[in-house]
Amino acid sequence: MAHQAHAYHMVDQSPWPLTGALAALMLTSGLAMWFHFHSLVVLLIGLAVLFLTMYQWWRDVIREGTFQGHHTQPVQKGLRYGMILFITSEVFFFLGFFWAFYRASLAPTIELGEHWPPAGVLPLDPFEVPLLNTAVLLASGVTVTWAHHSLMQNNRKEAVQSLILTVMLGLYFTLLQAAEYHEAPFTIADGIYGSTFFVATGFHGLHVIIGSTFLMVCLMRQTLFHFTSNHHFGFEAAAWYWHFVDVVWLFLYVSIYWWGS
Repeated sequence: MAHQAHAYHMVDQSPWPLTGALAALMLTSGLAMWFHFHSLVVLLIGLAVLFLTMYQWWRDVIREGTFQGHHTQPVQKGLRYGMILFITSEVFFFLGFFWAFYRASLAPTIELGEHWPPAGVLPLDPFEVPLLNTAVLLASGVTVTWAHHSLMQNNRKEAVQSLILTVMLGLYFTLLQAAEYHEAPFTIADGIYGSTFFVATGFHGLHVIIGSTFLMVCLMRQTLFHFTSNHHFGFEAAAWYWHFVDVVWLFLYVSIYWWGS
């Protein structure tokens, strides 16, 4: 930082946005080829490129923020605004799914038998696996807050313990949801009920996997002494994202599982 007269970070040129875009193209194309032609080649290549991009891009950001000193207070302020705007965009992303669900459920058409759930659809019991998943995610919100307070108090041992607990709860939620999908008495092809249910809960499940990945990276960084009590925005962003995932699940549970059933 000694060679520049300002506290802002002029980002170096990077190939990772390009490789990330190529990975996204191969993932979407690979999924279509898997669905229609039962070929996994392009999908697996896309996943490999995606994981390599994630590893190398995050490695570069960690170097800039932790070892090169580029994440000054003004830079962290900009990163916070960026994360807030990203989460806001995610809120509107899920708002579209809730809009579709309430539009279909509050005014069911004659094709649905004019009642909700549609005729012939047996909904899941909201007081079985969905209620357990709600308890799991609420508990993970408590443990990630515990991790944050431990970081701010320089309590490394409790920060690691609480992060491990949060990651385990996130993975447990994913396993429970996979089991629920496997045993569901309806599919995504079962009209508007199946499509709104699986698209909304499926995208939420994807966000849980992404949030668990963020927290696993934070756990690794915490064991490598990357965070201090006043310089840990990487963890803070992951915690914000995890709380957003928690809140979306509460709306999903109350709307689709409980009221919608």
